[in-house]
Amino acid sequence: MKIAFSPCPNDTFVFHAWAHGCIPGAPELDITYADIDVTNGLAASGKGPDVLKISYAALPWVLDEYALIPCGGALGRGCGPLVLTAGDKSAAGSGSDTAATAPSMLSGRRVAVPSERSTAYLLFRLWAAQAVPGGVGEIVVMPFDQIMPAVRDGQVDAGLVIHEARFTYPAYGLTLMRDLGSWWEDDTGLPIPLGAIIARRSLDLAAIANWTRQSVQYAWAHPEASREYVMSHAQEMSPEVTDAHINLYVNRYTESLGEDGYAAVTALLSRAAREGLVPEIDPSLLR
Repeated sequence: MKIAFSPCPNDTFVFHAWAHGCIPGAPELDITYADIDVTNGLAASGKGPDVLKISYAALPWVLDEYALIPCGGALGRGCGPLVLTAGDKSAAGSGSDTAATAPSMLSGRRVAVPSERSTAYLLFRLWAAQAVPGGVGEIVVMPFDQIMPAVRDGQVDAGLVIHEARFTYPAYGLTLMRDLGSWWEDDTGLPIPLGAIIARRSLDLAAIANWTRQSVQYAWAHPEASREYVMSHAQEMSPEVTDAHINLYVNRYTESLGEDGYAAVTALLSRAAREGLVPEIDPSLLR
């Protein structure tokens, strides 16, 4: 079975057991490791593999061909993207805004984002519609690992960051303007839908969900079994950052979306559709 997911620690942790033949009856995996922006494109092309990890933001373009698998993905609380600037952080976290942390400073400015088909981007646009007078200026798409250096070096005015950047941005001397996960949770009371596992509708979807769920459960039951595999793909992350990444993004929603999870996905995509950011979807196609 052909599958594509990112080399990020949460994905390799989740799929280690299946990838290494630890799930009875599960087919052998032919794995492509790719950034989620690449897997989004593979799914939309119609020529993607059997199973993929994509952004929830990309779902509206692929639901005719692919079904959402209700486990294995990344959805949770306290794990959202961050808006960062290079300004003075003396008031960051103090409950007041400096010029560097006031959303109004983004009016007409350049903001770097990792993709325009990502949950991070949807959350940013939904937040900016409320918080940035007149809207932001130019959106600059760049690989996520280049965003923090670009903000630090003044190439852009702010950056939208994801993944392990939550833990490493202080090393770049950057300032947190807004945690968009916290904003989303405060605004909706729902968890944040980040990455989804999808499979071709022509396949045995119940079996794929079962094998994926067993792989998640195996990972939790044998956390050291995947260590070498995870670290070999961890892009020079420290073991401490790798563990923090897994602990944040692999949670009860990874084992089962549940009603909260489905509600979060529906809320995100329906709000984004109203803003003209994604096509409208038929919510029945999510289940």
